[in-house]
Amino acid sequence: MNNQRYDADVVVIGGGVTGCAVARELSRYDLKVCLLERTEDVCSGTSKANSAIIHAGYDAAAGSVMAKMNVEGNRLMDQLAADLDIPFRRNGSLVLCFSEEDMPGLQELYVRGVTNGVPGLRIISGDEARRMEPNLTDEVVAALYAPTGGIVCPFNMTIALAENACENGVEFHFLTEVTEIRKCGEGYELSVRETGERTDGPAGDAYKAECEDGTGAAGKTAADLQEAEMPENGAVKTITARFVVNAAGVYADRFHNMVSRRRISITPRRGTYCLLDQEAGHHVDKTIFQLPGKYGKGVLVTPTIHGNLLIGPTAADIGDKEGTYTTAEELAEVTAKSARGVKDIPYRQVITSFAGLRAHEAGHEFILGEPEDAPGFFDAAGIESPGLSSAPAIGVYLAEMIAQKAGAPVKEHFVSTRKGIPHVAAMDRESRAALIAERPDYGTIVCRCENVSEGEIVDSIRRPLGARSLDGIKRRVRQGMGRCQAGFCTPRTMEILSRETGIPMEKICKNQPGSEMITGEI
Repeated sequence: MNNQRYDADVVVIGGGVTGCAVARELSRYDLKVCLLERTEDVCSGTSKANSAIIHAGYDAAAGSVMAKMNVEGNRLMDQLAADLDIPFRRNGSLVLCFSEEDMPGLQELYVRGVTNGVPGLRIISGDEARRMEPNLTDEVVAALYAPTGGIVCPFNMTIALAENACENGVEFHFLTEVTEIRKCGEGYELSVRETGERTDGPAGDAYKAECEDGTGAAGKTAADLQEAEMPENGAVKTITARFVVNAAGVYADRFHNMVSRRRISITPRRGTYCLLDQEAGHHVDKTIFQLPGKYGKGVLVTPTIHGNLLIGPTAADIGDKEGTYTTAEELAEVTAKSARGVKDIPYRQVITSFAGLRAHEAGHEFILGEPEDAPGFFDAAGIESPGLSSAPAIGVYLAEMIAQKAGAPVKEHFVSTRKGIPHVAAMDRESRAALIAERPDYGTIVCRCENVSEGEIVDSIRRPLGARSLDGIKRRVRQGMGRCQAGFCTPRTMEILSRETGIPMEKICKNQPGSEMITGEI
């Protein structure tokens, strides 16, 4: 057992948007921080399957931690998006009311939002709402308008936070599952099982150095570059840390209950969505919610930051913390409920459906900070909607608390900015020509649906915490997210990933080890 290599001031459990936001804010301080993620990449759980919206903050109960984090996270988004080159737009949102008898509920939502500090809220008539959104149904009698609501790319947001944290010294360990946590003196001892070959510390730096001249890592496999870093697959190790941040999503109750006598309970709440083609992306401009009424809670209809139309989610409490499958009943519910508020939705243009799990805490509240009987253990538990909106504020809140307790000074040379991968389809002709002149691979389109070039795919692999799977590439540059859902571009993308990393074609995975795409050559 080699504790010295893994000893850290802070261990963050979980590589979703919350864990990455906390890690990025901790990297502002003179602390040794490592993040442990049981899957092969960041943004592989709840953070990859949600509504992709930044809530204004009128929904959470007044005075709750959830309300405070939502409003503050919303406020921080403009600067965060500018610093980290995250696609973000304040498109505004509408909450639809369908009957006069439900107007008190809309007024209650307005008062709650004002109490929470949400700026610019207005109750508007159904006619004014239809002038804003011509495709609203005639059933709408009024709406709550929130101009500060927004849309974002949850993949890009999580990856940007992670890349910036990595650049500022946070070590990321993937395929690393925490199995047990024990109090150890003033800190904690974590038992972890490492199930793969990927890490991003010195090995990640080695790979980055190989790619600085633009030649890639020809002839070297991921295992070659990481041989000194990783133990035998499945080996159990021990990591010690002074502080632990529990950002484990639907599993956060498991880790909390290992160290605290005050139990918490998290139920996976599945939400099913349908994603429509970009031809449907202008059907609405704002995010359209429905006020809960006598027929239950509706579903949202929203444009995405990339020009698609998204409808959903359902809400079904399940027992399976991995139950991200969709059902015919839930998909039917999405289409039926969305049609009540928005007419003529072109459902025939659905290109995919998916489900995500919300970490629903029994008290419907974010649990942040130290349990009384577990000092040094910091929860970020029960982070369900509006968790994406709240992540920037949660990161600041917990990092400041930990840095103060650790007596850690702010770094002199914190790098606050990060530049994303250029997307040639969004560039003007002159900028695109200049980029292609410098990097000819940006002139070769691999993904026709999303107009993703070979250069973008290459850069998604070569960056800090670069992609090592097809899903990792997809989340970074949208290869395979278009109407054919990777039916055309997968073979070429696999060839590029193999060439750049040295991973044999038969070992390239869709995501986790075990999801290999082919069995061999003929």
